[in-house]
Amino acid sequence: MQRTLTYQLNELQKDGCNAIIFQVRPECDALYESDLEPWSYYLTGAQGEKPNPYWDPLQWMIDECHRRGMELHAWINPYRAKTKSPHQNAANHVIVRHPEWTFDYDGLTLLNPAYKECRDYICDVVKDIVERYDVDGLHIDDYFYPYPVAGVEIPDEAQYRAAPNGMKNRDDWRRYNVNLFIQQVYETIHATKPWVKFGVSPFGIYRNQKSDPNGSKTNGLQNYDQLYADVLLWDANGWMDYCVPQLYWEIGNKAADYDELIHWWNRHLTRTPLYIGEDVERTVKYADLANKSQHQLAAKMALHAELPRIQGTVLWYAKAAVDNVGNYGTLLRNNYWRTPALQPLMPNIDKKAPKAPRKLKVVRMDDGEQVLLWTAPKGKGWQDEATSYVVYCFEKGESLNINDASKIVKLTTDCHYALPADQSGRYTYVVTALDRMHNESKIAKKKVLNFRK
Repeated sequence: MQRTLTYQLNELQKDGCNAIIFQVRPECDALYESDLEPWSYYLTGAQGEKPNPYWDPLQWMIDECHRRGMELHAWINPYRAKTKSPHQNAANHVIVRHPEWTFDYDGLTLLNPAYKECRDYICDVVKDIVERYDVDGLHIDDYFYPYPVAGVEIPDEAQYRAAPNGMKNRDDWRRYNVNLFIQQVYETIHATKPWVKFGVSPFGIYRNQKSDPNGSKTNGLQNYDQLYADVLLWDANGWMDYCVPQLYWEIGNKAADYDELIHWWNRHLTRTPLYIGEDVERTVKYADLANKSQHQLAAKMALHAELPRIQGTVLWYAKAAVDNVGNYGTLLRNNYWRTPALQPLMPNIDKKAPKAPRKLKVVRMDDGEQVLLWTAPKGKGWQDEATSYVVYCFEKGESLNINDASKIVKLTTDCHYALPADQSGRYTYVVTALDRMHNESKIAKKKVLNFRK
C-alpha cells in the first residue's frame, strides 16, 4: 500500500497537484488509530483488526504530503455505516453498539440524520481527527440522505411524526436535519482548530429549472429535492470553507451539460470558494464539440480560466490521473499545471500575512555547494506564524514579480535551499513566508553569483 501511494503521490506532484483528499472513514470505521471506531475492513480485510505490520495510513499520508508541499484533507463518509460488502462488524462498531440510530435502505445501513445522537457522534469523530492529526482540511462528499431507489422508501415517517421541528412536510424536515449537521460540523472543526478547512463536494445539480426558476437547465437528480442538501443555504450562511460540486458530465450532455452547470455554479455560489470536481475518465472519453480530433480537457480548462469564481480543480479520481488516461496527467504537468500553485486564499479564516523571513544569506559549504539560509520570522499564534516558504529565482535584470509562478523553484518547510550545482551566473533569490492559510509575506531578497561545481 505504501509503495502504491508513494508512486501515486510522486506522479501527482509531477502533475502539479498541491492537495490530496484522502478517504479515511468509508463506513463508520477508520484508516487511522481511533478509540471511537474500529480499523477499517478495507485496510486489513477484517474490521477491527490492526494492520500488521502496524502503520497509520492517515498519519503516513499527512507526513508524505507535507514533505512534498501538499495539503492533506481527511475525507469521511458521515452517515454510511455498512455497504453491501459481506463482512462482520467489530464489537465496537456503531451498528453493534447503537442499532437504534440506524436504518436500512437498499442493502445499506445508514446513521439516521434525524437523530441528534448521530450528529453528535459524527462530530465527535470529526473532532477526534482534527484534534489529533495535523490535517489541513476535513472533507465530506455527496452522501447525505441516500440516493433514491425506485420503489424504496426511507423508513423515517415515525421520526418525522414524533418530532417535526416545526416543518410542514417531510422533505423540509429532512433538509433541516442535514442543515443542522453541516452547521455543527463546521462549528466543531473551527472550535477545535480554526485553520482547518471544511470542504463539501455535493452532487453537481442543485435543482433543475423545472423545479425552481433559479435552477440549471438540466434534467437530473437534484441535491435539494432527492438528497435533501440545501447547498446554497450553506453557502449563504458561511458553513463551508470550500465547495466542490461534482461536475462529472461532459460538455453537451443532454441531461446535465457541463457547460451549463459550471456557469450555474459560478453565478450562484456567491460566498464560498468554488473548486470544480472533474471526472478524469469522462473528460478524455468524449470529443471536444468544436474539434472532434481531441478530447474535452482543453475546453473545460478554458471554462475554468474564464469564469471568475472558480479557484481550483479537484480530480476524480487520483488513480485515473496517475495512470495518465487520455494523456491527462502529461497535459497537466506540461501545460495546465506546469508551474507550482499556492493554495487559494481564505480571508474568511485569516487574511493577515506573516512577516518576511529574516537574515537571508548564502553560505558556501566545504564541498563548494552554495546554500541559501534564512531565519523564520517572529509571529504569535497560528495566524502569524510562518509554516512554509516560497523560494523564487530571477535572472539578472528581471523584475522581482512574485505573481509569476514560473519563477518558483521551491516550496519548503525548511529554512534552507541548496542552489543548483549546474547553474552559473548572477541571480536574485527571493524568499517569502507562508502561514497556514498561505497568506504570503513581503519578500526577502539576496543577489547571488552562482558557480558551476
